[in-house]
Amino acid sequence: MNQRASVVIIGAGIIGASVAYHLTERGCRDIIVLEQAETEITGSTARSAAGVRHQFSTDVNIRLSQYGVARIRNFAAEVGVDSGFQPIGYCFLVSDPAGWAAYQRAAALQRRLGVPTELLDPADVARLIPGVATDGLIGATYCAADGHCDPHSIALGYLTRARERGARLQRATPATGFGIAGGAVHAVHTPAGTIACDIVVNAAGSWSGEVAALAGIDVPVRPFRRCIYVADPPAELSGRLPLTIDVASGFYLRPEGAQLIFGMSNHAEPASHAVQVDWDWLASVLDAGLARFPPLERARLHDDRCWAGSYEITPDHNPILGRHPLLAGYLDASGFSGHGISHAPAAGMLIAEEILDGRAHTIDIDPLRITRFAHGGGDESHIV
Repeated sequence: MNQRASVVIIGAGIIGASVAYHLTERGCRDIIVLEQAETEITGSTARSAAGVRHQFSTDVNIRLSQYGVARIRNFAAEVGVDSGFQPIGYCFLVSDPAGWAAYQRAAALQRRLGVPTELLDPADVARLIPGVATDGLIGATYCAADGHCDPHSIALGYLTRARERGARLQRATPATGFGIAGGAVHAVHTPAGTIACDIVVNAAGSWSGEVAALAGIDVPVRPFRRCIYVADPPAELSGRLPLTIDVASGFYLRPEGAQLIFGMSNHAEPASHAVQVDWDWLASVLDAGLARFPPLERARLHDDRCWAGSYEITPDHNPILGRHPLLAGYLDASGFSGHGISHAPAAGMLIAEEILDGRAHTIDIDPLRITRFAHGGGDESHIV
């Protein structure tokens, strides 16, 4: 069955849902949201560690977070759904001099922009996080305004309000191709038929690179597995700890209710859409975790509660936002590289501006446009 919509959004995760919400909020309601899965919000959004933070090293990412965290804090008042936001804070533990200098510069930028980031010495860290080993630690950055939330509820809230305003959701309907003529996209092909349209937004998360390839364009987003392990914590690591990252290893942990979740990226693993838990990787994760958090040895793992999902990674760990210079009517909202929960509210607002006003303007997204890769890209690699 062939259809028509002014805007087709590919992907019904938190980014696509935010775009649909913000477009319908401004009166653009002739929208179809395509979701390849049988149920919406079952991809990276539902499988994330759910962290939200202000601590970034670039102006644009900090501003995206300031907008996003404020909206997540007030989500119930705005959208009518509890976001589950818990302001437990984020703490980055730094143990090398060059890294510490970079984190201090980032903290100074954050404070200039109004983020209450603190610099901690090892004694401060020991008071904040019982059970941490401060051996070799130079310092840490800490922001009490950071925390975690319920991404599924946020995405569902956005999508529900968008649908109430007229947006249409089509489940089990992947994009299989595009109609392109005269350098512009004019249709999206699906197994159910063709959807004629004026605008396409690629919000396909870890699948964004493959979706873009269907249009003959290169969008450098690749999927990488991230595993999250769940355990009953020892006493020293129970209670209200901040989400804590040991920068040298990449190991992180945070409380999840009465339990503890933890993980670490495997940078040697090739790109894939695998979402099975990597049990072979667990030994390396625990080695790194025990070096910084010795009481973790007494944690009791719940192997039936662990999970894995995909990060959508770009070469510079920054998202790709805005119109594509080679294909009129096509916009990217992808490649958030693990920051999508924090940045989803701003991303939806800015893509709506890009479509309805001709250009995003509340926050300058020029550093995030795909054209940056012609000049080497940006850099957010040391705070990931």
